[in-house]
Amino acid sequence: MIRLEHLTKVFGAPGSGVTAVNDVNFEVPAGEICVLLGPSGCGKTTTMKMINRLIEPTGGKVYIDGRDTDMIDPIQLRRSIGYVIQQIGLFPNKTVAENICVVPDLLGWDRKKSRARAAELLEMVAMEPASFMERYPKELSGGQQQRVGVIRALAADPPVMLMDEPFGALDPINREVIQDEFLRMQETLRKTIIFVSHDLDEAVKMADKIAIFRAGRLEQFSTPDRLLANPATPFIETFLGSDRTLKRLRLLRVAEAMLAEVDVVRREDPVEKAGELMRAKGYPAVLMLEPDGRPGGVVSGDVISGGQASARSGTCGDHAEPIRAAVPVEADLHSTVALMFTHDMPIMPCVDEDGQFQGAVTYRSIIKSLSIPETPA
Repeated sequence: MIRLEHLTKVFGAPGSGVTAVNDVNFEVPAGEICVLLGPSGCGKTTTMKMINRLIEPTGGKVYIDGRDTDMIDPIQLRRSIGYVIQQIGLFPNKTVAENICVVPDLLGWDRKKSRARAAELLEMVAMEPASFMERYPKELSGGQQQRVGVIRALAADPPVMLMDEPFGALDPINREVIQDEFLRMQETLRKTIIFVSHDLDEAVKMADKIAIFRAGRLEQFSTPDRLLANPATPFIETFLGSDRTLKRLRLLRVAEAMLAEVDVVRREDPVEKAGELMRAKGYPAVLMLEPDGRPGGVVSGDVISGGQASARSGTCGDHAEPIRAAVPVEADLHSTVALMFTHDMPIMPCVDEDGQFQGAVTYRSIIKSLSIPETPA
């Protein structure tokens, strides 16, 4: 757990200096990622560097797991905290294994133990130890170097990590891959992380909590969902952008918008049954299930309202269009809406990992799931 109490930094002479961080208070529970976000010069990096005392506070306190960091030797403190920067900072004259083991070696770890740890971490980021342990940084791609920089911070198994725009220099594809790998590791490792970013989409994806700064002050501290739903000030509303509702779709799962008790038809049912369901339930279309419980087709409103007499007779199987896509219940709503637009599907079947039908989402059910939380965090 990291707790900041009245943390303040003034650069320059007392009374005439520049206040970079002004009376910041927040707490990050153990095992969570807190992203510090805000415009350039707002104090987010200075705040992060005061946690490991790379910058000494002018006032206030930082506590890590209840310990006042002022009472800890700065060198000892920094060796107990993982640190990742955008520029990576690998030693060019050291191998990948030696770079990863810098802190374990300083802490006096047995060489066999530290190299085993390096191999374990390389495997976690999909880099085969036998192929990469003895390479030098210049022999790695930019994305591979960034992976090594991240796992180097994990080598001594620190409970706390500080990350200063760690993925900012990567191209979008590599950044997305490494973000996903890091989140997968975090599910297991549960480190307490302060993460500086200038990218709102990255913050929404990575954070358990977001702290938005402006001119050295903490403007709002909240979960990503509540932040996007309830910006506390006009500045934050402007900073988040007019599309903040769309950004929330990444945070919500299909299960949160799914109609679990949706009425369906079978292949042998008369097509008029689909029409009755649309009229009675307000469905934009009706899903047809196969005997094995999988979605097999969709009867659209166009069929039911079609002018031809044949559209109103026959079975659902005669008129159903093939299912173009289905979404897992654990998928996010952002990707779901993209599929619905791509395939022109106003109703989307939701399935479990075995492809069995679980429910459906519609545009209306998604809008309902975006209702603003009652109280801000």
